[in-house]
Amino acid sequence: MTDQIVAKFGLGQIVRHREAAFRGVVIDVDPVFSGNRADTGSVSPDQPFYQVLALGAEGGFVAYAPEDALEHDPELSAVTREAESRWFNVDSRGRYAPKAHAIH
Repeated sequence: MTDQIVAKFGLGQIVRHREAAFRGVVIDVDPVFSGNRADTGSVSPDQPFYQVLALGAEGGFVAYAPEDALEHDPELSAVTREAESRWFNVDSRGRYAPKAHAIH
């Protein structure tokens, strides 16, 4: 029997990185690290990894972060309407996807 990995965060959820001091929206989830396992260093590759679109005054960037480095962001409960229309497509269920990507 194999262990099933369940992601803590879902698409469209707002999170913050505990150490890198950025906030963003989850735009994709991998059940485990999708690159070369040697590249994770001391971080366990056997956990969900997230693509997070971090929004800032100068624009946005995509970060690839392990689950244990992220937490729910209680200070930012929703994406502003301006950021939503600039960066995302939002479906009828409220799920976010970057303008350049389809919603899963």
